[in-house]
Amino acid sequence: MFKLNDKYFTLLNLYLAQSIPMSFFSTVLPVIMRMEQHSLTSIGLIQLIKLPWILKFLWAPIIDKTSDNLNKYKRWIILSEIFYAFVILCISFFSLQTNFTTIIVLMLIAFTASATQDIATDAFAILILKKEERSLGNSMQSAGSFLGTLTGSGFLLVIYHYWGWNYLLIALAGFVLLALVPLYLYKTKNRQIIETKSEIAPIRFSDIFLFFSQKKQGKHIFFLFIYYTGIIGVLTMLKPWLVDLGYDVKEIGFMSGIYGAGVGALFAFLAGLVIKRIGKKSSLILFSALALVTVSYFYILTLISADLFFIMVGISFLWGSYGILSVLIYTISMEKVREGREGTDFTIQIVLTHLSSLIIAVLSGKFAHAFSYKTLFLTEIIVSLLVLMYIIFVYTKTEKKEILN
Repeated sequence: MFKLNDKYFTLLNLYLAQSIPMSFFSTVLPVIMRMEQHSLTSIGLIQLIKLPWILKFLWAPIIDKTSDNLNKYKRWIILSEIFYAFVILCISFFSLQTNFTTIIVLMLIAFTASATQDIATDAFAILILKKEERSLGNSMQSAGSFLGTLTGSGFLLVIYHYWGWNYLLIALAGFVLLALVPLYLYKTKNRQIIETKSEIAPIRFSDIFLFFSQKKQGKHIFFLFIYYTGIIGVLTMLKPWLVDLGYDVKEIGFMSGIYGAGVGALFAFLAGLVIKRIGKKSSLILFSALALVTVSYFYILTLISADLFFIMVGISFLWGSYGILSVLIYTISMEKVREGREGTDFTIQIVLTHLSSLIIAVLSGKFAHAFSYKTLFLTEIIVSLLVLMYIIFVYTKTEKKEILN
């Protein structure tokens, strides 16, 4: 059982606090807006709120530079989380019908605060977790994100029906503040991790570019870009595919938003235990092979008249694969940070995976439209196989042993 001041429970709460409001605003809000007859153009503008999470690497060096000990990272987390909650509270006093522009601006500000909290939380996690604890720590990060998706895109839509806009957002702001309690109670027992960075070279904006110029970094950067490509196309097209199979919005919401995210959270928890037991190198090969099996399964589904049971099995494979792949990429990325630049380096790596996923998501939609779901899934099999081959014959052969052990 978790204790209230346990490091894993602390991290789970922090990642939940950032992901639940983000999931609500990015996935449920468009549904609410459509129900209230907002234009598709207005709904499309909602996607702009994700920009701070793509650009957060730009101010990550500032957080590292101003945090010469662990407590200052905690201060960044607490202040950005309080501001995050305050902005959400402010949004609750505005109406979507009459104050849409104001709400969009406030949401951008809120997501900037959330992205800042994420940078500081990632650095905080790297510092408090011993090397052998990082796989379990990243299980908390991934599971928190999936549980946030489940809650934000599933249960909050139901609560909105009963509570309405204002009371729901007030409760959401309260939850964000409540998630700070474990962090406030958490006391580090390892005094070494709060020593100053006085012996480390000063942190500058140029550290962003210096990350890319490190020796043998090119293969790792390429790995980050291709890591998710095998399943992102299927994950992106899952809901449109289900629509074309005849499932309605409520059914798809449960199948993907609740059941799928729940499976993702479960597999994220399990992934940390697997990585700790068999090591990162073996996990890389095993998890990537599972991704190949997953996309192959979806290709088979396009060849037969699959019933609900087999589709739910596929959704389990898909979200489960996404959950374990996320834990592994976070764990490896933690090993690739420079001392004193934990927030900057980890953020850069995760943003690279987000950018590649965004590109694949856009291309998969165009590809499926021009050809078919079956052709897209077949292409993803080829891509997944190539990724697996790169991992087996290139990445695991050339990456440092201390990174993958």
